[in-house]
Order: sequence, then structure tokens, then C-alpha cells
Amino acid sequence: MAAEIQPKPLTRKPILLQRVEGSQEVVNMAVIVPKEEGVISVSEDRTVRVWLKRDSGQYWPSIYHAMPSPCSCMSFNPETRRLSIGLDNGTISEFILSEDYNKMTPVKNYQAHQSRVTMVLFVLELEWVLSTGQDKQFAWHCSESGERLGGYRTSAVASGLQFDVETRHVFIGDHSGQVTILKLEQENCTLVTTFRGHTGGVTALCWDPVQRVLFSGSSDHSVIMWDIGGRKGTAIELQGHNDKVQALSYAQHTRQLISCGGDGGIVVWNMDVERQETPEWLDSDSCQKCDQPFFWNFKQMWDSKKIGLRQHHCRKCGKAVCGKCSSKRSSIPLMGFEFEVRVCDSCHEAITDEERAPTATFHDSKHNIVHVHFDATRGWLLTSGTDKVIKLWDMTPVVS
Repeated sequence: MAAEIQPKPLTRKPILLQRVEGSQEVVNMAVIVPKEEGVISVSEDRTVRVWLKRDSGQYWPSIYHAMPSPCSCMSFNPETRRLSIGLDNGTISEFILSEDYNKMTPVKNYQAHQSRVTMVLFVLELEWVLSTGQDKQFAWHCSESGERLGGYRTSAVASGLQFDVETRHVFIGDHSGQVTILKLEQENCTLVTTFRGHTGGVTALCWDPVQRVLFSGSSDHSVIMWDIGGRKGTAIELQGHNDKVQALSYAQHTRQLISCGGDGGIVVWNMDVERQETPEWLDSDSCQKCDQPFFWNFKQMWDSKKIGLRQHHCRKCGKAVCGKCSSKRSSIPLMGFEFEVRVCDSCHEAITDEERAPTATFHDSKHNIVHVHFDATRGWLLTSGTDKVIKLWDMTPVVS
């Protein structure tokens, strides 16, 4: 009797819909045009382009506009079709796009910064333009009058900027690894708090106004979820990249976080699970399992006539342990460790198969990502890479 052939399970993965090529330099930022088969991009080659899908199925520029300086960032408001572009010379230039996306009309320029604009946000509800620059300044302007309303000096160059309309809190992540929260009024701001959790600089921020949590990505390859609204100070670490995290986007309707890295990885995290904080690492002069002295504990080494050992830490319980007592590795997805990490032998035995079940999926974009934009209505993801290419992905197989 012939053996029954079992069909292989289908691997769910993003579907590449389109490659948009033509920029001479890196596309620093781009967005999917809602309800249109279109993309708006700004590039280091000084161009602003609006790409529309033609009958051939290819995307071609309907607008090709050269700016006086390299374009570093942008913010697009679909309701008003207002496009705010941050430039390398510190200027923010505003345009209104026509309904058919074939024309852009200049509105005004803001002399916002002394050097390159790193992030810009247009807030329609308040008619504010928020921005950060390489001059270590956060600034906000009135979009009606063009007047500068206020500013704040950050501890380092900012690389992440998010805003909560309801509370008027602005979140600024910088290269030192610090996140600053400011409360904005019409003409002044007050410092609410600052916090750190990364060992590297903050590279991206993403705010979820519904759950009131802030996600930060870093050059230390990690993502941290900060529970701002819960007021418990909870910080959940997510480890799933082999290179710096470059961009973050959150799908509210499915409670999934999309993080993209310099390694080309697209990681989709299930945030609709009860996650656990990683423990603080404990200090000890000897292994907290076998009591062998660590190499700096000269007295115990002399008294016991034993050679000092190197100190390690169990990622599950946080105890200081020697190599012999932590020889095993395990993933701990609910603690954010999707890759195998060092755990002590007793924790390794205690971790169940259910606790090892992945809470994230991993995908390769095949280009080093610098920016992403997620269109939740269609489930499309835009990735922009160092290869000067924009890719459009259908994420519905994995974000659902």
C-alpha cells in the first residue's frame, strides 16, 4: 500500500506587489496614497515624486519636483492633501497636491532649523507643524500663520517623533537612547519626563493612542514597548533583529507591531498576548546556583582554592550564574526573546513548549530598510531601502 503524501503546510508571508525604481539616491521617506494606486516619495537626490500606477501596471511619476536641498523627511495629510517636506538645509516646505495628484502648489516655507530636519509631523486638529533637527532642537509652528510657537533643546539629535492629539503630549527619541515627553500648549511646553531603556540610540518611535503605549526601536537591535497609559512603568523588550531597528508601524485593528531593520528583516509581532517584563540582572560575587566564585572574588577564590569563573545572567530569572550552570539556550517569546538566549539549567527545565511558542513571524525584504509606511485599510506595507528602491507588499497573509 502506497504511503499517503501529506501536503506541506503553506507558509504565510508578505506578497511583493511592486518595485518602484528611478530615484538617483536613497528615498528617505515615502507614503502610500490612501484610496489611490499611488506613492509619494522624497529623496536624498532632492526630488519629490508622486508615483501613480499606469495601465501597464507600472508606477510612473505624475509629479517630479526638484527641491533646493536634499529631502530628509516628510509628512502627508490625506484629508487636506498637504505635503510637508523637511530639507537638509533646515527648511520645511509645504505644498498642496491637486485632487488628481498631477500638480503640487507651494504654500509656505518655515525656517525651522539651523541644519538638517530629521522628522516633521503636521497635526491637522491643531494646525501645528512639529519638527526635529540635527541642531538638537524640537520646534513647532502654526501652519496658518507660519509663526514659530516654541522650541525645546534635546539632549542629542532626535530621530523619532510622535504626537498624541488628545493630551498634546509629544514623544521625542534621540541618538543618546533617551525618550523625552513634552506637554505642548499654544506657545510654551513643559517637560513631563524622560526615560531610557536602550543601550543604543533610539532610531524610531510609534505611538498607539488607543492602548496608550509607545514603541521605540533602537540601534541596539531591540524594540521596547512602554506602557504610558497604564502608569505602572511597565517596559516590555522585544528581541527579533540582527541589526538596528530602522522603522516601526502598528496595526491597531489586529494589535500587531511591524518592525523593520537594517538587515532587511520584517518582523510582525503579536501584541495581543500577555507579555512579561524581563527581570533585572542580579549582582553577586559568586554563582547563585553552585556558589563558585567569580574571577574578581579573590577572597573566596583563596579560601576555597578554586579558580574564579566568568559571570553570566539567566535571561528568565535574572540570576548571576557561571557557564556550567547556564549551558543551555531557549527562546522565551513572552519575554520578547524570539531567538534562543542563555538561561540557567533550572529555568530551562521549567520552560514549557507552550511558553516557547513563537509570538512573531520573520520575513526577508531583500533590501536594507530605512523607512516603512503601513496602509491599514488595504493591509499594504511600503518599504524604502538603501538600494534606492521602494517596495510595496501585501501584508494581509501575516497581518490579520
